[in-house]
Amino acid sequence: MKHILDITFKDLLELTRNRMTFLFFLIMPIVFTLLFGFAFSGVGKAPEDPRLPVGFINQDGGQLSQELTTLLEGSTVFRLVENPKATPTDLEKQVADEDLAAAILIPAGYSDAALSGTPVQLSIIVDASTLSGMTIQSDILAAVNRLMNAIRIAQIVSNVSGDPSVFNSAVTETLTSWKNPPIRVADTTSASTEAQSGSNASTFSHTSPGMMLQFAIAGLLTAAQVLVTERKSRCLQRLLTTATSRAQILLGHYFAIVLLLLAQFLLLILFGQLLLKLDYLRQAGATLLVALTSALCIGALGLLIGVLAKSEEQAIMFSLIPMFILSALGGAWVPLEITGPTFNSIGHISPVAWALDGFENIIARGLGFSSVLIPAAALLGYAVLFFILAAWRFRRSEER
Repeated sequence: MKHILDITFKDLLELTRNRMTFLFFLIMPIVFTLLFGFAFSGVGKAPEDPRLPVGFINQDGGQLSQELTTLLEGSTVFRLVENPKATPTDLEKQVADEDLAAAILIPAGYSDAALSGTPVQLSIIVDASTLSGMTIQSDILAAVNRLMNAIRIAQIVSNVSGDPSVFNSAVTETLTSWKNPPIRVADTTSASTEAQSGSNASTFSHTSPGMMLQFAIAGLLTAAQVLVTERKSRCLQRLLTTATSRAQILLGHYFAIVLLLLAQFLLLILFGQLLLKLDYLRQAGATLLVALTSALCIGALGLLIGVLAKSEEQAIMFSLIPMFILSALGGAWVPLEITGPTFNSIGHISPVAWALDGFENIIARGLGFSSVLIPAAALLGYAVLFFILAAWRFRRSEER
């Protein structure tokens, strides 16, 4: 065990003295996390209104038509798009061309007809055969019914009080009371879902673990160069003449890479927790498990690269190529959820995809400890595979 620890300590000293180690393991992940996060979050852009655009013309101008306009403007389904110069024919064309989801025309005399109890029907241009069309139509009719009920109540108040002047204020007060009902039903499940979806909307919940994993692989070039230098300086050959076995040499190098990766993950997790407000520590044990298995997996890959590379140029190439391929395939740049089921399945050939699943289950999806067990098992499987390949290649190369 002493031989293993000696090699581990020696490698850690060499790696921490190298400026490239801090560049790839700490500085670059932070820079690219912020860069990608701000780029994809649309910082500086005005928020877009997600409601459906509905053309609108008010040819009446009376008080009740204004009250109806206010109700329509408060819709959560659609937003009114007013164009004073537009004609009903223009609105029909825009709806037909799908520039507008629908159109509403309040005809002249609407307020007077509503007061008489026989309101003139609104002109609604909409394709009621579509789901969006039915939803818009239903929301418009709900606003009209609310206005008519307010008119009836105001008429009753006016008749009872014997003062016709209170009618207008009674209509306004009735409509206002709809916004502040005396009894409310609080749906805690819905509130929890909304809070969770708001957390999921954070682009940093993807870019933080994505860049952390990408540059963990990129940083392997410094670890691989340690093994290359060791062979070029004949230090490895001299080491093999001592009582130190091949297994101890491999484990010593492996532990050094894993410890460095684990330190990187912990520092970047704290950065995400404290500065990016990502709740990695909501399930601290699960986060630690994913970080540990990711370090074991990537560390074994680094060991394999170090054994395969015969020169520093090869070490760089063998480190950067897997970084680009595994990161792109595994969804470090673009979430696999938006690429479709086929590419999602193919992407999970990369261990990066499994590591991202584990981290995002915690910080984005709000899942528990059990949700990281399968990703952790997959990462551990890759670690065993890479280590076995590295041991086999190391034995063959040293036997020659």
